[in-house]
Amino acid sequence: MNEVVGRDDLLLLTLDTLRHDVAVELAAAGRIPHLARHLPGGTWEKRHAPGSFTYASHQAMFAGFLPTPVTPGPHPRLFAARFAGSETTAGRTYVFDTPDLVSGLAAAGYRTVCVGGVGFFNRQGALGSVLPGLFQESHWEPEFGVASPTSFEAQVARAEQVVAELPHEQRLFLFVNAAALHQPNWFHLPGATRAAGDSPETHAAALEYIDRHVGRLFAAMSARRRCFAVVCSDHGTAYGDDGYTGHRLGHEAVWTVPYAHFFLEPTG
Repeated sequence: MNEVVGRDDLLLLTLDTLRHDVAVELAAAGRIPHLARHLPGGTWEKRHAPGSFTYASHQAMFAGFLPTPVTPGPHPRLFAARFAGSETTAGRTYVFDTPDLVSGLAAAGYRTVCVGGVGFFNRQGALGSVLPGLFQESHWEPEFGVASPTSFEAQVARAEQVVAELPHEQRLFLFVNAAALHQPNWFHLPGATRAAGDSPETHAAALEYIDRHVGRLFAAMSARRRCFAVVCSDHGTAYGDDGYTGHRLGHEAVWTVPYAHFFLEPTG
């Protein structure tokens, strides 16, 4: 990462609330071709989330604690704040001297931009301002939020605008929190109803919806130069698994998440 930072643009795309089992099933069935073509080996890596809900998980990820491989560690991290005794900081880790990765990349000359999705990024209150407040520039509109059936395509359009307005020489760290998978997601499945509510099937349909538009995001981020992308879930969610519904709880459906990182080669 010490060669990547300063040379390439960076993208962190969190597919908020995406379950690992659903992500793996759809990739294997060919239902998310635009995402799958970039996954190493065409498959998601199984990892443990750093938190069981959006706020906790993103606070950890912005400190350099991306989802952890499920195999026994320690596992060297891509990014880490400098502190004594870290067992996951290695020679290939990009080490920053600020409290979080976002300000660390800003100090390294990056333009840091957030395109928010769920309520923790909406700046409509003090709590919803903490995470977007880490960035030099942040964007959120109701059209990007969980209640919008067109949330991801609207977020992608804003990301395209951000990239287009940047000077060519300016490096970019773009963070996108995709809200489409978070409840409510029933409206992404044709024939589903509000009364019937969300289910693993509507969750899967929401991921297919994201896949239909993610190619535009990847194209924008590789239009100027090579981009290093991290695409992952921040946590999963339960749909009646063992009697549990939702997240912010310690169930396997919540703690295991899909993860991938890869390069997007320049198209311009």
